[in-house]
Amino acid sequence: MAATSNVTEIIFLGFSRNRDVQKVISVVFLLLYTAIVLGNSLIVITIMAGKVLTSPMYFFLSYLSFVEICYCSVTVPKLIFDSFIERKIISLKGCITQIFFLHFFGGTEIFLLTVMAYDRYVAICKPLHYTTIMNQRVRHLLVGAAWGGGLLHSVGQTFLIFQLPFCGPNLIDHYFCDVHPMLKLACSDTFLIGLLIITNGGSISVISFVVLLASYIVILHSLRSHTLEGRRKALSTCASHVAVVGLFFIPCSFVYMRPCVTLPVDKIVAVFYTVVTPLLNPVIYSFRNAEVKNAMKRLMGRKVIWEEK
Repeated sequence: MAATSNVTEIIFLGFSRNRDVQKVISVVFLLLYTAIVLGNSLIVITIMAGKVLTSPMYFFLSYLSFVEICYCSVTVPKLIFDSFIERKIISLKGCITQIFFLHFFGGTEIFLLTVMAYDRYVAICKPLHYTTIMNQRVRHLLVGAAWGGGLLHSVGQTFLIFQLPFCGPNLIDHYFCDVHPMLKLACSDTFLIGLLIITNGGSISVISFVVLLASYIVILHSLRSHTLEGRRKALSTCASHVAVVGLFFIPCSFVYMRPCVTLPVDKIVAVFYTVVTPLLNPVIYSFRNAEVKNAMKRLMGRKVIWEEK
């Protein structure tokens, strides 16, 4: 930590100080977290073990589901544990570590969603060359670039927070560590660092949004020449992706693309991009997809036959 820091731990205020409310919160988030892990794990296992969903789209979806599990695991288990104790504390080093992984997996998810938009563009606008363009090497390069982009974003955010001195107080009106609450605790002028943090997060969001928007404008334009059935299928797939993008991008933009101030509503908004989106991802992307559902049934059928033997 910075040499002038004398704060060694951070205290979360959480959602409520009422013990009965905290017990309800712990049960609700435990159920939600269990559903997130099971739902997204089922998608990963179905795609990896089924050997039926070979389209590049499902390759990217498996990585997105894995990232969703990691992303919500950065904050939700700590929240559940804190609901059972009076003092919700985390060490300063642990707080910085939480910020690193929060932005690492969050940044990776943004880049993966952008890659998936490009995948849909190639599939719909260049269907005859789809498998050639999105070959195995390209798929792995795109996924690697998403992980690399998330890492660079996270290192930048964490490095900026790491430079700040923290002299007290050490209370955060949140349920996890993040850049804006930490800026509020710093005992130095944070204007320049706050501006750099907004620039870092904002540039990623803006660039990704422009790529997403451009992809879907081209897709919608190209659909005019498709048959009615082809148009319906393409729009159904794109609608799923747009729904996930909206659920993730809108609350993230509200929190990270504004001046570095904390608002009481931030805790509720954070639930949407750390819990709701990972929870709905399996439903939006997969459970309404006939190919995925059939692959799951075949996988379950093979498991039942194996157990009977």
